[in-house]
This record gives sequence, structure tokens and C-alpha cells, in this order.
Amino acid sequence: MGRFGDPVGARGTVRAGGLRATMTERAADRHTTPGMLAAYWRRSPRGGSRLREKRFRKAPGRLRNPPAFRESSDIDSRRDKGAAKMPRMNMVEAIRAGLRQEMERDAAVMLMGEDVGQLGGVFRATDGLRQFFGPNRVIDTPLAESVIAGAALGLAVAGWRPIVEIQFLGFAQQCFHQINQQISRIRFRTRGSHTAPLVIRSPFGGGVRTPEFHSDSMEHTFAQSSGLKVVMPANPYDAKGMLAEAIRDPDPVLFLEPLRGYRLLSGEVPSEPYTVPFGELNVLREGGDVTLVAWSQTVPVAEKAAGVAAEKGIGVHLVDLRTLVPLDEAGLVKAVERTGRCVVVHESQATAGFGAEVAAFVQEHAFFSLEAPVRRVAAPDAPYPMPGVEDAFVPDAARVVRAIEETMTDR
Repeated sequence: MGRFGDPVGARGTVRAGGLRATMTERAADRHTTPGMLAAYWRRSPRGGSRLREKRFRKAPGRLRNPPAFRESSDIDSRRDKGAAKMPRMNMVEAIRAGLRQEMERDAAVMLMGEDVGQLGGVFRATDGLRQFFGPNRVIDTPLAESVIAGAALGLAVAGWRPIVEIQFLGFAQQCFHQINQQISRIRFRTRGSHTAPLVIRSPFGGGVRTPEFHSDSMEHTFAQSSGLKVVMPANPYDAKGMLAEAIRDPDPVLFLEPLRGYRLLSGEVPSEPYTVPFGELNVLREGGDVTLVAWSQTVPVAEKAAGVAAEKGIGVHLVDLRTLVPLDEAGLVKAVERTGRCVVVHESQATAGFGAEVAAFVQEHAFFSLEAPVRRVAAPDAPYPMPGVEDAFVPDAARVVRAIEETMTDR
């Protein structure tokens, strides 16, 4: 998969002015360029994309009553009379709905990134938003992450609320200086006279057979950027609510999305706007034998492992941190004190990964409740491998179950 392409073999449908084409068919042409795709889109039947853009070109960014924008899952739920009141959405749909509602709510909210406009994002998270809000609020940028992040800081200081998309978290290495030394420190460096109300969205994680630099889990790197919040939702409900919370936050937020769960994870999501507060972990399963701590993509893995452990008579207390910065310290201590044993699961490398911070915090604040050492299940200390050996690198349920069993026998 190229930086502008779709995953070969991924099934899905995009709509562009009446044109329906499968992602697989478009990704199969390895010589297709972003310009060719954009031109193909403009030539779609009825010229839908071009006509809708022209309609709002007179007042970009000042749409008072944008046309109704319904998610496909919302439409499907209305067709099914027996469906629940809340529509079901996958992760991408929930993120898109959250972006759309926040852009309707606040005219200062804008999107920028590589291919977020004409193509609707490499994973279609921004699909259709440019046609509804205009090219001045949904901006296609050059292929230059440092420029994207630096421009977002300037826009935020000037009064806008930019939402930046970095196509893959591994590419954020190219703008680490802007994020760590400029964006996250702006309030501190100006003694509170300026803030940077911006959001940096980026997918990460393994299990999708991507090329090098696409799947790296680097949340621990940014957790040390003082002044930057690090948010990692694990399900569509949290994704939409926490994205709204991030956009409304007066300080910068790194919003990391589980790549593997973009279309695999689905659930009920309210149609109306709502927020999910930062710094509050979510108890997903109650148990009395061992506490299992996970976040983002490792939550489904931990849930599967907890089910296997339950069949073996081990009661797992499973918590999803949801935000690493701020960390729900009181909730974490309470969860560990409940069982006296703790296993932490994350996709990044073990050494200096955020699991090490969790283990150190638990040891400092819940030491006298511990019945066994804190264990970690993480990736090995090696570069992210090629797709053929990816399964041996990314933590799976079997490794988590093994760690749970070993923790139960520790004294």
C-alpha cells in the first residue's frame, strides 16, 4: 500500500458523486496517483463532486445550515424496524460523524492533511466533508508532515481549531519537533497568553499487513511531550465522544485511532453530539483474581483473553485506560487493589513503552496490595517487521492468557 492508496484486499465502498467503486479495484492499480484519482472523481456521473463544491464556494467556512449528512449505518438502522434506537457505526463512521457535527457546531473547526479533501482521507474518515463545508475548511496539504503540523500551530494561535490528519503514526516522526517542542509547549512558553486548541489524528497498529513505518505504536514517545494530551479510544462510542472532547479542548490533543479496528469494530453510537471526558478509565469486565490493563487496539485482544481465562476459572478485572495523558490514577489504583495482581498489554516495544509507566505507577501507589509482580505483554525490542512475521510481533490473546496464568502462580 502506498501512502495515498488503499489496503489491497480491503473490502469497502466509496461514494463520489454517484460513482461506486470498490477499494480493492482502485488499489489494484499500483500506478494510480492521487491526481489521477482526483480527476477520476471529478469525472464521476452527474459531476457530483464538482457541483457540490461549486455550490458552497461562495461562503467557505461560513455554512450556517449545512445539508443533512447521514451515515450509512444510520440509514440502515432506519430501514430495520426492529433495530435499536441508536444506529450502529464502525470506527470510521463514528469518527466521520464526530468531525461533521463539530464542524457544524463551530465554524472555527477545520480539517487539514494529505488527501483529506478530494479523496476523503486514505481510510475515508473525512469522506464527503469537503463537499459540505468547502475547500477552505477541508484542506488538502502537501506531503510534508512538518509543514502540516507547523501550519496547524499557526492557525490555532490565530483563532482556528485545526484538526490535522497524519496518515499513519509512523510518519509523525517527520513532525516530532513541531509537536514536542512547539505545539505541546506553547502555553508554557507564552506564560499562558497563547494556547493551541488543535487535534492531531493518526491511525496506528498492526494486524493489517502494512509496509514499513505504517504500523508503529509510538504513544509512549508522545506521552513525554508535556502539555500534550494522548487519547486512544478502543470502540466507536468512545471514538466519537472523545473526538468531540478533544476538539473542544483548549490545549493540543494527540488522537490515536486503531487501524485494525477501523471497520472491524462496530457498536451503537448516539446520533446526537456528546462528549466522553478524558482521564476516566472504563471497566469492561469485573473479576477478582487479576487486573488486566489495556488501551486502544489491545482491548479486543484483552477481552478475548479474559474470556479464555474465565473458562479456566480465573476472574479477570479488565480496564481500558482510554487516555494515557491524563491518566486515571485513582481508577488504576482502585482496579489493581481489587485483585492484587496486574498484567498490562500494549503493542509498542516493551522497553520504555507506556506499560512500563503503568507498572511503575502501580508499584509506587498500590505496592502493599500486590500479591505478585506486575507483568507486561508487549512487542519485542525490535523494529516493526515485514508482514510475513507480523503475527509473531503483535501481542495476541494466547500470550495474554499465558501471562495471566503465570501471574496467578507468582508469589
